[in-house]
Amino acid sequence: MGFIMEGLEADDYDRQYSDRELLRRIVGYFRPQLRIMLSVVAMVFVASLLDVALPVLLAEGVDVLAVNRDSGLMLLLVGGILLSGVLSWGLNFVRQWYSARAIADVVLKLRLDAFDAVMERDLSFYDEQPSGKIVSRVTSDTEDFSTVVTLAVNLFSQCLLVVLILAALLYRDVRLTLITLVIMPLIAAIALGFRAIARRSAQRSQRAQARVNSNVQEAVAGVSVAKNFRQEATMYEEFAGVNEQAYQVNLRSGFVFNGIFPLLVVVANLGTTLVVYYGGRSVQSGQVSAGDWYLFVQSVTIFWFPITSIASFWSQFQQGLSASERVFALIDAEPRVIQTNALPAGRLAGRIEFQDFDFGYNTQQPVFKRFNLTIEAGETVALVGHTGAGKSSIGKLVARFYEFQGGRLLIDGRDLREFELSSYRRRLGVVPQTPFLFAGTIAGNIGYSRPDATPDEIESVARRVGEGEWLESLPAGLDTVVGEMGRGLSMGQRQLVALARVLLQDPSIVILDEATASVDPLTEELIQEGLDVVLEGRTSIVIAHRLSTIRHADRIIVLSRGEIVEEGDHDSLLRAGGHYADLYNTYFRHQVPDYRPGEGFVPAAIQG
Repeated sequence: MGFIMEGLEADDYDRQYSDRELLRRIVGYFRPQLRIMLSVVAMVFVASLLDVALPVLLAEGVDVLAVNRDSGLMLLLVGGILLSGVLSWGLNFVRQWYSARAIADVVLKLRLDAFDAVMERDLSFYDEQPSGKIVSRVTSDTEDFSTVVTLAVNLFSQCLLVVLILAALLYRDVRLTLITLVIMPLIAAIALGFRAIARRSAQRSQRAQARVNSNVQEAVAGVSVAKNFRQEATMYEEFAGVNEQAYQVNLRSGFVFNGIFPLLVVVANLGTTLVVYYGGRSVQSGQVSAGDWYLFVQSVTIFWFPITSIASFWSQFQQGLSASERVFALIDAEPRVIQTNALPAGRLAGRIEFQDFDFGYNTQQPVFKRFNLTIEAGETVALVGHTGAGKSSIGKLVARFYEFQGGRLLIDGRDLREFELSSYRRRLGVVPQTPFLFAGTIAGNIGYSRPDATPDEIESVARRVGEGEWLESLPAGLDTVVGEMGRGLSMGQRQLVALARVLLQDPSIVILDEATASVDPLTEELIQEGLDVVLEGRTSIVIAHRLSTIRHADRIIVLSRGEIVEEGDHDSLLRAGGHYADLYNTYFRHQVPDYRPGEGFVPAAIQG
């Protein structure tokens, strides 16, 4: 049992909603569909009346034929029964069509809201939550949400049918009606007993499906690594384990949902047996007419079907409510990045100040404590240091991807938390070490930063990066298709596209996670030329991995465990012989063209 439930715990942002709150939210999504739903309700009412009319007409026919064998009256009854059936079928068909249309519109809106919530979540959210599970909520769970609505419409139809049949039975014979209702409490108890079990089973099933989606997504994204290390079998075994877990969970869930209806049918048949026995005795004693007894026998079959359906739907209803709960939890997840105002950013000079700044990805491991740093407008600052020193964190914090815990971060003298985030980020250009390209053309990826850019503007910035030489090697120039995630291009070409994208955006502040870390020397030179164009006149934070970029910086900041231990230009820091000199000899010296291993730090050679 431990294996089956392993990894199926609720996610950090999950929350519990009451059935009433979930239903209130669902009804809110249906308000724009009010006119259609009122039409559906009217059709359900009329169809239910027609369904009740059928056994009533049959009972009347039995009584009439018992004393009068008039063929004309017989034909009239047959015609009435036929018309009732045809109208009921027609109304149900139209009702299903309108219901399907309304439900599809609601699911469309819910899925858009869920996707909008995905776009609004902070980067810290994606650090902690597997993307496959998030995808599952936006796709599978929103689809399961439609189950709630479909069942709600059917439940309303069945409840209305029960009320109308019950009224007809009470009108005919109170005693037989009470006998019919004897087992109602037993059916209600069974249905309510299944309720809690059904909700838990549904949640586990949906979480198991989310784990499968997450595993498949990770496997597809990492298939090249698996093939490089010949780990296809390991990847397969991991998926087989997750798939087996989903199978076991769904097996138990299926047992829960498929087991309730047969149990309820058995209980309902006990009620039918009571009606047949006591009704037959009543006919023999003359207390009830043959037509009334026939009405009860026919009506009980119709009566118990909606009752058992309501009871069994109630458990299935929990599956849809569980899906709704997961989707609403995603929509309602609390943002960690909180803005105190919504001031438009406008054109920024780009002065950045960290004042007594405190930040940590979690409370146990602070990255910065009372950190202070000022970057002047238009200055290019290179950040260097060992892994974990806080270099990337500075870039992410300036981009407002994470919330900080203390101190102030000022942009042009204004608190960063006062800006409207969308307008602020339009003034911000970020070039990651491994750029992400969308499937499409190079021109489309460059234009992504400015959808209103003309083809001429896109071509102009593309030719400014690396003087446009890289475009000559592409089979279709800017119309070259890049493939999924840019896999049709080399790493260097992807970096050049990313630089052109930022240049088209024309930001005030540029954050660069070293774009030349994984390319050949020739491409590095092209990228460096592109960097010179992109960084010119802008405030730039460069997380440096290459000596060429460091030497071009106005100032080098050396970080160690979240503190500034040295700062200055390349030559002065080398002469100081401190942390930077150690880093240079460890990581950067081999990038010098005439580097000779084993010589260590030679200031004169460097200066020469």
